[in-house]
Amino acid sequence: MISKSIFREYDIRGIFEEELNEQSVKLIGYYLGQRIKGDKVVAIGYDARSHSPLLRDYLTSGLNAAGCKVLDMGMVATPVNYFSNYQTIDGFTTNASVMITGSHNPSEYNGFKITIDQAPFFGEEIYALGEEIIQNQDQEIEDRTDRIEIDVKTPYINYMVKEFSHLKGLDKKIVIDCGNGVAGTVINDIFDALAFDYKGLYCEPDGTFPNHHPDPSVEKNLGDVKKALEIEGDIAFAYDGDADRIAVLTHKHNIKGDHMALLFAMQMENPTVIGEVKCSQVMYDELERRGANAIMYKTGHSNLKVKMKETGAHLACEVSGHIFFKHRYFGYDDALYATLRMLELIKEGIDLDREIDALPAVYSTEEIKVETTEEEKFLIIDKIKELLIHPPEAFPVILNVIDVDGVRINFEHGWGLVRASNTTPVLVTRFESTDEAMAKTYETKVNELIQKAKDSL
Repeated sequence: MISKSIFREYDIRGIFEEELNEQSVKLIGYYLGQRIKGDKVVAIGYDARSHSPLLRDYLTSGLNAAGCKVLDMGMVATPVNYFSNYQTIDGFTTNASVMITGSHNPSEYNGFKITIDQAPFFGEEIYALGEEIIQNQDQEIEDRTDRIEIDVKTPYINYMVKEFSHLKGLDKKIVIDCGNGVAGTVINDIFDALAFDYKGLYCEPDGTFPNHHPDPSVEKNLGDVKKALEIEGDIAFAYDGDADRIAVLTHKHNIKGDHMALLFAMQMENPTVIGEVKCSQVMYDELERRGANAIMYKTGHSNLKVKMKETGAHLACEVSGHIFFKHRYFGYDDALYATLRMLELIKEGIDLDREIDALPAVYSTEEIKVETTEEEKFLIIDKIKELLIHPPEAFPVILNVIDVDGVRINFEHGWGLVRASNTTPVLVTRFESTDEAMAKTYETKVNELIQKAKDSL
C-alpha cells in the first residue's frame, strides 16, 4: 500500500523500504515522466545515503518506461543538481532534474526534490501526482536502468572558481563542517583551487552520519565546528546533508538566515528581498530603512523560488539557512555559493560582527513545535483566525494579523507566529519582542489560544 503521506508540499519524502520502495519509486518515475515535456531529458543526482543508488535505479526504470532519456550525475550536492538545469552538460540540455535526498532527516529517510523547466515541482502538482500513483499502485514497471553518466561537478566547480577568482588566497582561516553530507563532493575542490586556508570537518560523505546529525539549524550539531573555530579559525560554515542550507559562525555570533540576508543585501542596489514569515521584523524594517523592497511570504524553498520569479526579487531567505540568490546567480538555494558570497563580504572589508551588533536588539525564540495531527493542523489555524476576530480578555493588543502562511500576529512590542508545518504533523510557533519578558507573554497567550482552538474542534 503506497502511503499518501510521502507526497509533501515541497518534495516527496519517506522511509526507505517501508514507504519508498521498488514499487512506489518506479511508479513515481513513470507518472512523473508523463509530466515532462519536450525532449524529456531528466538528470538524476543523489546524496550520500546508502540506499540512494538503489532508489536511483528504481526511479530510472520508471522514467525510462515513460519515454524519458535519463542522465546520471552520481553523488552530488543538491545545488549541483539544480545547476544542471541551467547548463549544457556533456552536450545535453535537460528538461528536468530529480535530486534523491533525505536532506537533514535521519539516515532511514530519503526523498525526491524535483525541478521541471527550471521551476520547482511542488504543492498541488505533487499531490496530484500522488493521487494518480495511488490509483494505479498495482501497475507493474519492468526493470530498465539505461542511463547516460554525466559530469556536473566539474563545470560547477569551474563556475565557482571563475566567479570568485578575486577571492584567491583570501587571508582568513576558514573552518567548514560538511556533516558527512555531500557538500564535501565539491567544496574542497573549490577551496583548494582558490588557495583558501581552511580546515574541513567531516567532509567525507557517509550517509550514516557517524559524527553528528547534518542539521546546522540545531545548536547541538555545531559543537565540533565551534571548537575548531575557537582554536584555529576566523570564520566557520556548516552545511546540512544535501548542502542547500548553511550556518555561518563568527567568534561572537551564529548568524541566522534573516540576518545573512541583511548582510548580502549590502552588496545590492535597492534590492527586492523576500523573507519567510519566521524572519525577524528587524530584517524587514532594516531592509526598508536602507531603501530595499522587503516582501514577506510563505515558508518553503519551492514557495520562495516561485515568488522570486514572480517578483523579480534579487534575494530570498529562510531563518534556517536556505539562501536564494538571483543577483549574479540562478535563483535557487545553494549553501556553497552563499559561503563564497559571505567570504566576498569579508574581503570587501565588512565586519560581520559589527554589522550584527548594530542591529536593534530583540529577543527571539527558536522554533517551538506543538504536536497535532495531519487532519487537524490546518483546522486549528483556521480556528485561531476566527478567535482573533474577538480575542480573549487580557490578550495583548493586536496591531494587525498577516495570514500569508499561518497566522503572524503583530503586537505593540513584537510578534507571534503560528503556522502548520507542510511536512510534519505539527504547528510551528515563534515569538519575538524588544523585551524578553514580553516575548514570553506573547508565547503564553498564543499557546492558550492554540489550546482553545484545539478544544473547539
